[in-house]
Amino acid sequence: MPLKYALIHEWLTPKATGGSELVVKAILEHIDADLYALINFESTNPESYLYQRQIGTTFLQNFPYARNGVQKYLPLLPLAIEQLDLRQYDVILSSSHAVAKGVITAPDQLHICYCHSPMRYAWDLTFDYLQQSKLGNGLAGWVTRYLLHRLRQWDVLTANRVDYFIANSQHTARRIWRCYRRTSTVIYPPVNVEELPFVADKEDFYLIVSRLVSYKQVSLIVKAFNHLKKPLVVIGTGPQMKYLRQIANSNIQILGWQPNDVVTKYMAKAKAFVYAACEDFGIALVEAQACGTPVIAYGAGGALETVRDIGSWNDTGTGIFFNEQTETALITAVEKFEMYQDKFNPEYLRTHASKFSRRVFGDRYLDFVDRCSKKTPSWE
Repeated sequence: MPLKYALIHEWLTPKATGGSELVVKAILEHIDADLYALINFESTNPESYLYQRQIGTTFLQNFPYARNGVQKYLPLLPLAIEQLDLRQYDVILSSSHAVAKGVITAPDQLHICYCHSPMRYAWDLTFDYLQQSKLGNGLAGWVTRYLLHRLRQWDVLTANRVDYFIANSQHTARRIWRCYRRTSTVIYPPVNVEELPFVADKEDFYLIVSRLVSYKQVSLIVKAFNHLKKPLVVIGTGPQMKYLRQIANSNIQILGWQPNDVVTKYMAKAKAFVYAACEDFGIALVEAQACGTPVIAYGAGGALETVRDIGSWNDTGTGIFFNEQTETALITAVEKFEMYQDKFNPEYLRTHASKFSRRVFGDRYLDFVDRCSKKTPSWE
């Protein structure tokens, strides 16, 4: 009999359109799996590929304001994910950046986790979360710290519920080892390379597309371009929107949220895509290269695996790195780019980006799941 699959993701909402959601979509294109999530507001969205699909959810589905961000119920997420009854399935596939890997499985079930990141709230961004949260000070602050402490314990414990980890980059694989002491296989996430427009002749502006939150370092980019006085377009929304508009000079356009066709138009026409965050993978960096647009990026995290610095790769370079998250370092990188911009080959950037296509992801993911399904568990 054919194996029965379940796919678990954290949340499915119209606002959740990042790399992890692209992985979910790509998996469903290749594997006939029943889908589960903490909350689901996509199956009622006529514009979604999940429209009218049956999706299992948890008790958080009916909580007030869950649609706008179930993260506000962070202490309840572990309890919620553990209420999903998956006993009828042979193989559990989780797509996890928070709690999805924590589903309860039986000894005879196979659990393969595609890990986008160990839970950032509990690990890398703990102090950012406390600093920005209204619950970060006083008695409430100590309660929050204790809850995050327990969340870390739960996160490590539930790593033992996973049989095989897949990481979305070597950077994430190292973080999985640091947090869980588990090895993982790297399979890069899918990028819609074939669907992105390719434009060889660029216009005179730089671009950043990002959520406007502190760790994305968009304010650093804005301040650097205030000094450079070069045209910059910022696309994205988030809590820093108002602040960025206050500090931006007239050479900077902050467009807020834009539909996908507008984003890709700007990405294809920009002279360079600028990024200052340390990402686990960074799909936007690959999307820019697919459009033939060079990248100016902070040289850390997933960028080191997707961008080739022209200083090392010469004719096959796809971008320029800066090594410190400072305005001075970024300004120097932009000035260097102005000197080297004629050396970038847009056609090669597109070819390089094709290594991260949906087809490549599908082939590697299916092969991995197939091999794991045929292995004899180590406890036998």
